[in-house]
Amino acid sequence: MKKLALGLACCAALFGSAAFAKEVRLASDFTYPPFNYKNAEGTPVGFDIEIADALCAQAKLECTWVAQSWDALIPSLLARKSDVIMASMRITEDRKKKVLFTNKYYQTPARFVAAKQAGFAIDEAGMKGKVIGVQQGTIHDRYVTDKFGAVAEIKRYTGQDEVYIDMQNGRLDATFGNADQLSLAFLDKAEGKGFEFKGQAVTDKAYIGEGTALALRMQDKDLAEKFNQAIVEIRQNGTYDKIAAKYFTFDIYGENL
Repeated sequence: MKKLALGLACCAALFGSAAFAKEVRLASDFTYPPFNYKNAEGTPVGFDIEIADALCAQAKLECTWVAQSWDALIPSLLARKSDVIMASMRITEDRKKKVLFTNKYYQTPARFVAAKQAGFAIDEAGMKGKVIGVQQGTIHDRYVTDKFGAVAEIKRYTGQDEVYIDMQNGRLDATFGNADQLSLAFLDKAEGKGFEFKGQAVTDKAYIGEGTALALRMQDKDLAEKFNQAIVEIRQNGTYDKIAAKYFTFDIYGENL
């Protein structure tokens, strides 16, 4: 019986390894340009996508993409509908109770955006009665809910791209999100011409987290370590900087954050 049990355990281990060698399913919501989105042909593109491709190649993993809504990413991971979340997810204490994070692959502050002519301050008095748009289930959602939920109306959206549409149409007074994504996907484009950052950058780690990372199931420590090693290696061999230079003119890794 002991030999049989040992044999079954070995087979299970081999099967698990073979499963990861065959395919690692990466999940994203693809609504977050320039980090992760789909082009006109429906192909996943963006910084996250290129970094993931580089990590998988470096770790010699065969990876495929699956699309899920943002608020379904963690539940679907835990239900084994995916193996890794690669969707600009920040490391937070709350999320660390549910998933295993790799080391960060980038880190940025968060900021508010409103119309240039908006005269209100980003404080409780200034936000009273205002409508703030955020992507549902994000750290940005949590921040504005905690800070201004008692005085402002919080409108939650499935994707950040939907927030920008309502900003342009005057349905929102402000939005709050990743500073670099707000800049690159909205403020730097024609549709964001009449808007600007308001208030100070938010860097409070209790909300903003310790960086942006890949998320895995708690038990998948070996796979997480493969990605951690790959992150180190693509930063050392220049692959990371080459990809980052396509999208950013600043240090997206956030060396000092």
